[in-house]
Amino acid sequence: MHHALHIKNGIVIDPKNGVKAEKMDIFVKDGKIVEESEVKGEDVKVIDASNKLVVAGGVDMHAHIAGSKINTGRTMRPEEMRVVRNIANKFRAAVGRVLLTSPAIGYEYAKMGYTSSFEAAQPPIGAMHSHEELDAIPMIDKAALPVFGNWHFVFKYVEAKDIEKLKTFIAWALERTKGFGVKVVNPGGVEAWMYGGNVTSLDDQVPGFNVTPREIITSLIKAVEELKLNHSVHIHCNRLGVPGNYETTIETIKLAGGFSNDARQVLHVTHVQFNAYAGDSWRTVSSGAEEIAKTVNSMDNVTIDMGQPIFGHATAMTGDAPFQFTLHKLTGARWSNKDSEVEGGAGIVPLVYLPKNPVHALQWAIGLELGLLIDSDKVVLTTDYPNGGPFTEYPYVMAMLMSKKMREGELEKVSSFVQKATNLPAIDTEKTLEEIIHMTRSLPARILGLPQKGHLGVGADADIAIYDLNPLEIDTSNDFEKVYKTFKTAEYTIKSGRILAKNGELVDEYWGKTYWVDATGRVDMEAIKPDIEDYFKYYSVELQNYGVEEGWLKKPERIVI
Repeated sequence: MHHALHIKNGIVIDPKNGVKAEKMDIFVKDGKIVEESEVKGEDVKVIDASNKLVVAGGVDMHAHIAGSKINTGRTMRPEEMRVVRNIANKFRAAVGRVLLTSPAIGYEYAKMGYTSSFEAAQPPIGAMHSHEELDAIPMIDKAALPVFGNWHFVFKYVEAKDIEKLKTFIAWALERTKGFGVKVVNPGGVEAWMYGGNVTSLDDQVPGFNVTPREIITSLIKAVEELKLNHSVHIHCNRLGVPGNYETTIETIKLAGGFSNDARQVLHVTHVQFNAYAGDSWRTVSSGAEEIAKTVNSMDNVTIDMGQPIFGHATAMTGDAPFQFTLHKLTGARWSNKDSEVEGGAGIVPLVYLPKNPVHALQWAIGLELGLLIDSDKVVLTTDYPNGGPFTEYPYVMAMLMSKKMREGELEKVSSFVQKATNLPAIDTEKTLEEIIHMTRSLPARILGLPQKGHLGVGADADIAIYDLNPLEIDTSNDFEKVYKTFKTAEYTIKSGRILAKNGELVDEYWGKTYWVDATGRVDMEAIKPDIEDYFKYYSVELQNYGVEEGWLKKPERIVI
């Protein structure tokens, strides 16, 4: 294997470093991007990228790729396993239509030019399960975000207004779960679901605790900011999937107004499409995307991701257990509910997004509205895989955001309800290729606090995608079919300096890193030891058996705060 690469004559787009479709050479050695002088005298493999687009590998900052939810989904949906993507030979067997097996997840990302993906909702007690699955995903770097928004420990410290102990608990939990950051799902609402209810506003009291969603969110933001974690609070808002929820989303976003951070956002709001509905019933439902966009664009410390639905098969799976039950009642589809002890819960419901279904078409249009109306430095492209559909259709979303002509054609295929319930038909905005590269590479890397990802500057990880597309000649507005086809399959996918895929064919298997954050050096771990010991009287596992040791992971990468 060559220890060095020379990518020659490529046309580079690298938003972080201000490179806008410039003809450049990229040099790689020992998994990093280096100066040309560093590869002199080395055994260098030359890749001729003349008239090709060269960008950093894609970063999927919010997907559900490992853990009990996706595994339960696979069990519930045996029909998903009938699509064979790879027969075991040099590479492992890979199957799945939308709910892919672990090998298939890594392989399909690699074929598309993506090199990192982040599991967005890890039940803390299920951390070992999640990491076993992450370790079974080849080709990409990854990490997991444990959920905090309904954990009894969090309620205890928020109620006591003890930010120091809350900070210590976050550090303890990240170390035990080998987690990457603080995920919050329907704060307080999942605990209310344990009693058959939910929360309906930021100021509802959580059953059994003298706390509200507002207090949970602001306390967690304050704790994360004081800990100086690399990633902000990452929130799935209350009232997901309910007409009128856009108002709660805006109210939640504005909670970030009391905080500041010069390095990054203080709040990332995820899969906002599912929380962007106006109206007071499904008969009067409409888009609230424009108002959300105005709010996000007016703030400099909040980012979002889209949660774009893709027409076809999907599986709803979230830590928002009450919403999943509501979805089950609305659709009549199969339903599974999971309770994670004193930490939270989850639900799984299969579904199919249909273009002629008015609600599904509305959801599809709202996702696109968010991507078009929000500043490209504040919105990341996601489908909330597999909730909105397959990540393999990111190229469809890219092409749609860049072409009004493509959107007009697609609008003719969907329910006419979209015409009156959204502003999508009237939006003339077309994102540039540079903006799309930013939304799928440099921006998610920045939001996650990974300075070595998402760009092609010297010192960056050598995660590189080369596409058969000349950005100096392509008209992305009119040549949308070529844009879609090109981004479906990278000509080269390079991970840590190794060529993994070429023209959609796998050529090498690589095991990426699993990132986790260690903030224990910033707190006094002894301060919460009596509380933890007391609470573990209510767990089904002993404290000494809880969590994951670093040595159990295949390739751990510790980020010390």
